[in-house]
Amino acid sequence: MRIKSLGKTGLQVSELCLGTMTFGLQIEEDLSRQILDKAAAGGINFIDTADVYPLGGGFDTVGRTEEIVGRWLKGRRGSFILATKACGAMGPNSWEQGASRKHLLDAIDTSLQRLGTDYVDLYQLHSDDASTPIDETLEALDVIVRSGRARYVGVSNFLAYRLARALGRADLRNTARFVCVQPRYSLLFREIERELLPLCAEEGLGVIPYNPLAGGFLTGKHRRGTPTEGTRFTLGTAGARYQKRYWNDRAFDTVEGYVALAAEAGVSPVTLAMAWVLANPIITAPIVGASRPEQLDDSLAATGYAIAPDLKKKLDELTHEYRFGDAPR
Repeated sequence: MRIKSLGKTGLQVSELCLGTMTFGLQIEEDLSRQILDKAAAGGINFIDTADVYPLGGGFDTVGRTEEIVGRWLKGRRGSFILATKACGAMGPNSWEQGASRKHLLDAIDTSLQRLGTDYVDLYQLHSDDASTPIDETLEALDVIVRSGRARYVGVSNFLAYRLARALGRADLRNTARFVCVQPRYSLLFREIERELLPLCAEEGLGVIPYNPLAGGFLTGKHRRGTPTEGTRFTLGTAGARYQKRYWNDRAFDTVEGYVALAAEAGVSPVTLAMAWVLANPIITAPIVGASRPEQLDDSLAATGYAIAPDLKKKLDELTHEYRFGDAPR
């Protein structure tokens, strides 16, 4: 497992990051701990979570994932880089979500309580809150960093132009600057190659993409028809989102071609999909997930797998249309 700098910072992280979105709903705590153990044994020292996790359970379950991660980290906090996120709805009141000063200052404190720590290494905006002035958000994050409750700040699910504006405002006002982005990125979603990734390269931002396996769709295990029970495609309210993203004939056709290429190369579809993301020099650490510890094996194998140039070209050509959004070109 290689160790890489997160953007232009001095923060060193493993080249894979463990995602925890399903801990506490799809996966109960004992199994979640086994997955964390497996990741740590494989050299992953970077853990990503969020206050709204686990997704799919509504207000009854928000915060449960951070609690699970916090209990697992007890006694070994110093050995891991811990990232969490805020912005999602944590309750029914209008002020219990978004990127306002009130919500962010409340959210960081409650996240730290659940995680059982007095700081996180990376605090991220889970989404872009256009209803809150970016200066207000940046000032709140600056307070959080200067107080020591977070070492660095980043964003997730931001459009390139909004991120560029935020960076400019932070530079102008001398507030804490975003050091990384967490976008969706995989063979089935390549839109960020057009504007966001070039911006990250120019500004020296780290990139920790989620969904590198397209929610498990690139494993090739799914079949057309009714979504597979017990997977992210049937996971509460989040399941509908995953079905909208990937459960269509176009994606199934692409995956069939992709799985054939993986078989021809003699490599697991999971390993190949992860290796394709890692092959992009702008990427810092893709976020990997699992519903069982052994599912991490193929993702871990990607760190030592080099894609042959001709295979890389075939993969790029097969999925080229996914650089242009949802409509085929």
